[in-house]
Amino acid sequence: MRPDTPAENVDHTAEAARLERTAGLYPEDAEALLLRAAAHLELSGDRPAATTLYDRLLSTPGTLENPSLVRALKAANLWEYGHEAEARAIIEGIRTTAPRDPGPWLIVAESLESHDELDAAEDTFTEAARLLLPDTQETPLPLHPLLHGRHRVRRMRGLPHDDWDTLADTLHTGPVPLDELHDPKRVWSLGSDNPAELQAEISRLRAELGTYREALSRPFPVAVLHWPAPELAELLSAYPALATEYPSHEAHLATIESSLRELSSSGTANLGIVTGTVPSYEAFAASEATSPDDPTLLPQYATTLASRGRAVAWPPGAGAGCWCGSEKAYEGCHGV
Repeated sequence: MRPDTPAENVDHTAEAARLERTAGLYPEDAEALLLRAAAHLELSGDRPAATTLYDRLLSTPGTLENPSLVRALKAANLWEYGHEAEARAIIEGIRTTAPRDPGPWLIVAESLESHDELDAAEDTFTEAARLLLPDTQETPLPLHPLLHGRHRVRRMRGLPHDDWDTLADTLHTGPVPLDELHDPKRVWSLGSDNPAELQAEISRLRAELGTYREALSRPFPVAVLHWPAPELAELLSAYPALATEYPSHEAHLATIESSLRELSSSGTANLGIVTGTVPSYEAFAASEATSPDDPTLLPQYATTLASRGRAVAWPPGAGAGCWCGSEKAYEGCHGV
């Protein structure tokens, strides 16, 4: 489906089937492709079929990059077609396991909010903020929706601002302030016969849509290529010419961290790390009709992996494991 295809012209069922077929051809990208297929099935109204896809993914949790995200999507979908008890059980399980990724928290909280569970939604947003927000001054971009959602729910509940609400206001870049966007009285204006009130609401909605479009239009991360130790050993054994790029695995890891810090200090945002495998790299080289021992192919391979959604955001969130694969927290490993 082209990005500029109008939503009303999309055959969601056919698009879901196409994505399922593509997932069979590219098993390394199956998780992302099947999640998109499930989203199309939800949009088509076939929510049971979407649940079947989520169950298919969860049948092999060890192969998933983000099983908590899949469970959260499944819970939100189940609740929409009458399986409230099962959805609540999944949501409670996600909150208990406390994932270090903001995605599952956001989906769960917004699902609670959409079913008028405002107290539980606020508690969920707050749990996520307490767990994931770093102690540093800068708030990572993936955490902004959590703070904005928390602000929205607290506004709906008529609660006074606290420090995190103030932070959400600071992070918001739209022309309409969050307090106005999240004003409960906006709902009343939609039923008004006053043209001025309707025009004001149209302006607010356009501003909100602009914010969403800006978020969706962000390019994939600027990603640096990471080779785990076994993969790097296999790569250098097969292609010794690349040894000049990777004198040792320790030097490789140090170069990744220093490169990312240099990019960050120069003002480059949306940074990430992609993990390579030798079979995937060889397949990419074949698709480019280039020998794998050509070092100029490495950054192209990294960019391709990032464009497929394989990048992990850098730096990791507070308390998250280090990107290098050690069992240490990032702050005690390469984040020192």
